[in-house]
Amino acid sequence: MKLEVLEKDGYYHIYNRGINGCLIFENDENKKFFLKQFSKYLLGKISIFGYCLMDNHFHLVIRLNDDEKIVTQAFSNFFNSYAKAFNKDIDRTGSLFEKHFKRIRLSDEVYLKQLILYVHLNPKHHLGFDFKEYKFSSYQAFISDKETKIEREEVLRLFGGLENFIFCHNQRKDFLTEKHTFE
Repeated sequence: MKLEVLEKDGYYHIYNRGINGCLIFENDENKKFFLKQFSKYLLGKISIFGYCLMDNHFHLVIRLNDDEKIVTQAFSNFFNSYAKAFNKDIDRTGSLFEKHFKRIRLSDEVYLKQLILYVHLNPKHHLGFDFKEYKFSSYQAFISDKETKIEREEVLRLFGGLENFIFCHNQRKDFLTEKHTFE
């Protein structure tokens, strides 16, 4: 599979999972460290529009602010630093992530909005958790007025404001719930 080339000012869905579906996070501390390393290596080079960390995979919604080579190298350094620390922490060796991180370029604002909803609802879809309470997604950062590194104002503007942002998430959640009842 040919990897999508990252381009400056492009919006992307970045995701990956543990090799053979293995856990990439065993506890909350792993997830906190992942986010800390993510900020350390990538903040400024990208803008964050959404994220969600699950036990065996993650999703990031980003915009590139820097050149493709710089961002790709930063992602490589980030993933390597996390994998080495994780492996050391649990006395494990070998690859942690599938070979290359996946990336899909977002074609328009509708796709961007749908992806943000999908990413935030991941805990509900995969684990049955209440997405509103899930600590390791960006949803709470959007509805809070605490300082954040995500592009809160830009995303809320995209959704037509905070009320509509919340409404869209609740509508999508209900749609997923109804869909799963008929399967």
